[in-house]
Amino acid sequence: MTRPTPAETKLLICVWHPFTLWRPPADVGIGVKRAFPEMKVVHLTTYDHIHDELPDTDIFVGYSLKPEQFTAAKKLKWIHSTAAGVGQLMYPEVRASSVVLTNASGVHSVPMAEHILGMLIALARRFPSAFRHQMNSHWGQQEIWNDQLRPRELQGQTLLFVGFGAIGREVAKRVRPLGMKIWAVTRSGQGDPALADRYLPAAQLEEVLHQADYVILAAPETPETHHLMNAQRLAAMKPTAFLINVARGTLIDEAALIDTLRRRSIAGAALDVTQREPLPSDSPLWSLDNCFITPHISAVSEFLWDRQTGLLLENLARWFGGRELINRVDLARGY
Repeated sequence: MTRPTPAETKLLICVWHPFTLWRPPADVGIGVKRAFPEMKVVHLTTYDHIHDELPDTDIFVGYSLKPEQFTAAKKLKWIHSTAAGVGQLMYPEVRASSVVLTNASGVHSVPMAEHILGMLIALARRFPSAFRHQMNSHWGQQEIWNDQLRPRELQGQTLLFVGFGAIGREVAKRVRPLGMKIWAVTRSGQGDPALADRYLPAAQLEEVLHQADYVILAAPETPETHHLMNAQRLAAMKPTAFLINVARGTLIDEAALIDTLRRRSIAGAALDVTQREPLPSDSPLWSLDNCFITPHISAVSEFLWDRQTGLLLENLARWFGGRELINRVDLARGY
């Protein structure tokens, strides 16, 4: 593919989301223009006029582009997703094209790693139970100790990652000093021995689920990972184990999880993502005392757009320099 010069390039930024943090601030476009003054940079804050701008766009920056919009972008050469997950872009028109796709993998790793560490500590030390007693102005010390699931130590516990990308690696760096055993299920069954004690291929997931005390879902959203944690795999977990999901809600069969939690077949779940977001008010998940819910805030950070802009500028420099881009997505695999 012939890459035009900055002077021959138009870059379009277009993201709108109900959650204001996911919308790029004006500083992103300003920073790009400052670094590449010859380039035409257009920043739309809504999708209202996107069809007017797409036909001569060379580079699109945003997390969503519908098939009809993609088709209208006749000159498009590169899509940079401001989200790490790109399932929303994995339709046939993109996969069959020569357009390069990159994502924001790694941008969210630090806040998500801290969020997961917080979940681990909260679950182990029974913080949700303590908070429920606090809301009733009750000193629940004896009740928490008498509970079927008492406060426990993380030291010596087995932490199983399903997916061990940038987020998993950041969590491992923080968890290793706590003395936890770290296992990781990866596509290849291989990884850095300095970060995990054991690596397993995806085909062996069911064989090790019964040995894990905490199962963390951090895999990409693909057809292969849809309902990865189904009734059978949930049943394979030990009764004292917790399931943590910070990936996508579709990785869990939610009906099966609700049934599992109601029967207390596992210790509980901590969910930052759900199948439908926002989680409907009538979802049974809200009322389950063994389900700890955070409203998709694991990636929230005051440094988000500083990191997003830094990644975009680095990739733009690589693009115009003819070098390999960071976080290039394999269109066949979908991540």
